Amino acid sequence: MLYYFGLWLRESFEIPGFGLFQYITFRAALAAISALLISFVFGPVIIKMLKKMQIGEQAKSELQQVGNHSLKAGTPTMGGLIVLTALLVPTLLWADISNMYIILILLTTAWLGAVGFLDDYLKVIKKFPNGLIGKYKIVGQICIGLILGGVIYFFPESFSPDFYKINTLTTVPFEKNLNFDFGIFYIPIIIFILTATSNAVNLTDGLDGLSIGTVGIATLALAVIAYFSGNVNFSDYLNIVYLRNSGELTIFAAALVGAALGFLWYNSFPAQVFMGDTGSLALGGAIGGLAILIKKEFLLPILGGIFFAETLSVIIQVSYFKYTKKKYGVGRRIFKMAPLHHHFEKSGLHESKIVTRFYIIAVMLAIITMATFKVR
Repeated sequence: MLYYFGLWLRESFEIPGFGLFQYITFRAALAAISALLISFVFGPVIIKMLKKMQIGEQAKSELQQVGNHSLKAGTPTMGGLIVLTALLVPTLLWADISNMYIILILLTTAWLGAVGFLDDYLKVIKKFPNGLIGKYKIVGQICIGLILGGVIYFFPESFSPDFYKINTLTTVPFEKNLNFDFGIFYIPIIIFILTATSNAVNLTDGLDGLSIGTVGIATLALAVIAYFSGNVNFSDYLNIVYLRNSGELTIFAAALVGAALGFLWYNSFPAQVFMGDTGSLALGGAIGGLAILIKKEFLLPILGGIFFAETLSVIIQVSYFKYTKKKYGVGRRIFKMAPLHHHFEKSGLHESKIVTRFYIIAVMLAIITMATFKVR
């Protein structure tokens, strides 16, 4: 909204300096700073409110003997409200909200945030042991996947006049002059990606600062890629699909980086607040949505390697346990505990060391992701 106000001042009164509002990089910087300031201003207020309402993390019996988890019961949760406030408000202030890319990424993030909020509400406030029933959570994820995929597939003209030529395409890493066409399978693929990324970030959210920090690192890379994809010169130089008007996603991504840093201020060890499903589902959806909208779906296993490994560890653990129980009568485990970060905890590593090392890996993966545009 301030974006429109700045343009209006420039066009109506020709006030010097307001021409900066037309530049994506300038507005992205303002969005990141705004997100950080909103986190610092409203973070303590929201944490105090959660404490007053006694919205705290419930003790998990399976984690009582792992690390410091026995001391975390009662820590305020649903802190995803801080992240969402710090993300959505700056985007509305500094982005072109008539842009279809912005509309869809905001809808995706808010939708999955609402699904996560309902899960947290039922779990923490209503005291339902499992929160929102899994199949209903999946329905929520499928619905937003249908909306996002449906708009891209059936209404490509809402993005740009020539978007219909590339609406089902995606960039293939390490290959020059090659794009993959999902064709009629596009919408199911989008549903799968959003469901997978939102659940993957949710699984990663098990140690103080782990999920929000890795999300911030991945999003920073996505911000750069979004800017390049929306710039005709950079996209041509890197030989990637040029997406007219997609540069506005840089502002959303920058706001998410600022929001991640702001929330990390409170969520780093020892955490003052947890994000809960309110934040983890929304952030996972935001990462998946960004990758979908900038046509970089195949980069997600690399860029989101931490989330991918965490999810894979759960799948392997559960599958092997069921297989051995059926074959031998007793279930066996590959990892000491899943997701993967708990395996390292049970191996004796302090959670701060695990988180720091995961950050280092996430940075390496982000660098590799960026390198894929030249290593072809």
